[in-house]
Amino acid sequence: MPRRGLVLAVLLPALLAGCTAGPSKRPPVVENDEPVSSAPASSATEVPLPPLTEPRSPALDWTDCDAQTRNRLGAEAPGYLRFSCGTVMSTLDNPALPGRVQTRVSVLKAGHGAIPLVVVNDVAGEPGTLYAARLASTLPPALLQRFSLIGVDRRGTGESDPLSCVPEDTRSQLLNQDPADDDLEPLLDAARKAGQQCAIDLGGAQQSFDSWRTAGDLEEIRGELGVPKLHALAHGEGSQVLISYAARFPDRVGRFVMDGIPDPSSDTVTVLGDLAAAQQATLDAYGRAVGQDAAATVNAVVERLRAAPQVLPGGAVFGAGTALRAVVTGLADRARWSELAGALDAGRGGDVRGLAAFVSPMLNGSDVAPSRLDATLATECNDTVVRMPADQIAGLTTQLRGRYPVFGGLVTQRLAWCLPWPARTESLPTLGTSGLPPVLVTSTLTDPGTPETGTVRAAQQIPSAVRVAWQGAGHGALGSPCAAEAVRAFLVDGKVPADGTLCPA
Repeated sequence: MPRRGLVLAVLLPALLAGCTAGPSKRPPVVENDEPVSSAPASSATEVPLPPLTEPRSPALDWTDCDAQTRNRLGAEAPGYLRFSCGTVMSTLDNPALPGRVQTRVSVLKAGHGAIPLVVVNDVAGEPGTLYAARLASTLPPALLQRFSLIGVDRRGTGESDPLSCVPEDTRSQLLNQDPADDDLEPLLDAARKAGQQCAIDLGGAQQSFDSWRTAGDLEEIRGELGVPKLHALAHGEGSQVLISYAARFPDRVGRFVMDGIPDPSSDTVTVLGDLAAAQQATLDAYGRAVGQDAAATVNAVVERLRAAPQVLPGGAVFGAGTALRAVVTGLADRARWSELAGALDAGRGGDVRGLAAFVSPMLNGSDVAPSRLDATLATECNDTVVRMPADQIAGLTTQLRGRYPVFGGLVTQRLAWCLPWPARTESLPTLGTSGLPPVLVTSTLTDPGTPETGTVRAAQQIPSAVRVAWQGAGHGALGSPCAAEAVRAFLVDGKVPADGTLCPA
């Protein structure tokens, strides 16, 4: 068996109470006048939402991990909340040894509701167990009386046999490439080193980390939970796992919520252009919110670091590229915008410690807290079929940098990361699985992680999707009380909102 060191949290605000006969204090919900989805209007009602069935003969053993989880959260969790941890063994599904190698999947249970709701986060964000614990900490007790959140550390992340195959100095090189630099060779060299070392460490298991196989982990978890249908909520890129699950196990799909979906378009130029535009728009929204000339401040920090990069404790170089990644990470989590403002102001004076805190989970790796970069690299490269030649990457970078000066050169770098990675030979899962119950998709007008344009394109390809659109900013719509209420009503009451429902900012 090959060695494997077998990586943005959006806080869900307190959900509001259901509708009553008296006056409501809920944020207004506006019905869109025009359709935003190409799916037939009747498609969402052809298959009803499955009932909420309590588990029968669950096999998953839970152990108390309340104190440890509260310590991991780094913030006070409500006293009524209790956390338990467990482990599920799943099939690694190594292409070279199919069905013969197992991998450990770490799960966390938050709350005591009888119905399990599996929570999947972005692979580059917090491990799913921590994300679910943080999410549950913002939910009202009444919701958790009905549901318990089951956070999942996706394969290769958190405590699920964390993947650790990229050398530390190579991580720094991957993250710190200056987007303004016309010479891509240093980035390509770092990508080659990362790919080669992961191939050595993982052997035939290198392509075992993707959304399709992670969906198989969710099926194992569903069985261990003892429920006939999987009810699940995915954040951002994590939605690809639920899409894969629906394609693999359509008869076991329960109530699915996808909070942002990556753009499924095969047009790389359009997808990356929309991503850079969304990041720029989020920067502008952030600047208005905190009263900062955001673009000028970011440019001042970046120019200072171009002239004099800093070395962080541990030896990682913190320069222009790493600083811009820190900004994007901060923009994604609206709850941290004031923290980002302070970090940028300090960065103008040469103190980058605050900015470094946003990217330290990617830069730094240890047995206790493995770097999130390794599993992100493996999963995202295995989930894509595009391998663009270096000269085309350079040309696209120049094009997008001209259109979006702040982030245009940053969004193309992952094309270089994946160039040396083995090309995916399997087809990507389809979004067009038929016969599914309604799927609730939420989008955010200004989302730097899963831009609304891409989420709309994805929702249009899911026959049973209904979309609730929040007119706000940040990665994910669950920060909106209006969108959160729609999610609550969908999950708890089985109320399917009208497709195109708008939630004000």
